[in-house]
Amino acid sequence: MNAADVMNSPIVAATLKASAREIALYMLLGGFSGVPILEKDGTLAGIVTEMDLLHTIREGKSLEDTTVDEIMTRDIVTVDVGTPVEDVMEVLESEKILRVPVMQAGTMVGIVSRPDLLRAAVEPQFERVG
Repeated sequence: MNAADVMNSPIVAATLKASAREIALYMLLGGFSGVPILEKDGTLAGIVTEMDLLHTIREGKSLEDTTVDEIMTRDIVTVDVGTPVEDVMEVLESEKILRVPVMQAGTMVGIVSRPDLLRAAVEPQFERVG
């Protein structure tokens, strides 16, 4: 089993112009803990996490007036669609992250989170369709 077998796809990503407030609302309504941010050409620019948003609030900045470009994490660890699930788990653990973008030929095609890996471990009789 590899990253492509357990990743969430398609995903919704935000642009660099999105406000921190828009991202916070999207995360709260969708139950997400992070949102990928894309450049105009579709390449992965960064990710905004709950911690990025909380840090912004603690600094006294307005979520309405702050863009994701100002607060996103830019140094992103990624995996390839063919990365074995065991290696994806190692990345999440060693990097102490909750999710990792999945890439194919330089383009983000999905994301794998800790719950995705747990789901794959406890429900091996189910297959992804579509």
